[in-house]
Amino acid sequence: MKKIISLFSILFLSALAIPVMAATVNTFKDLVNSVLIDGILRPIVPLLIGLAVVVFIYGVLVLMFSEGGEKKEDGKKFMIWGIVGIFVMVSVWGLVGILKSTFNLEETVSPIEIRIP
Repeated sequence: MKKIISLFSILFLSALAIPVMAATVNTFKDLVNSVLIDGILRPIVPLLIGLAVVVFIYGVLVLMFSEGGEKKEDGKKFMIWGIVGIFVMVSVWGLVGILKSTFNLEETVSPIEIRIP
């Protein structure tokens, strides 16, 4: 099991390095945009929000279909942690938006250059 976790960690960390190798980094702004925002946060935040929603729905289902006692308490805990996870992820997404606008890291779409030989 430890070998699988180690292999997954190596693959995950090497996948994070792909935007660094593929991007043309001229300034710190380009580095932050290509690595931190586009390479790490943009793919991970929606996945974590989805995971938090799944945890919340699991808590709702456990609460609905449990007979009582400890199972109901577990369902409530899953629901609370799902809501906390959704709140934290949406807050992080908002903070990234604030940081992007504060430090002028907005993406600009450049027109495609067509060169006729």
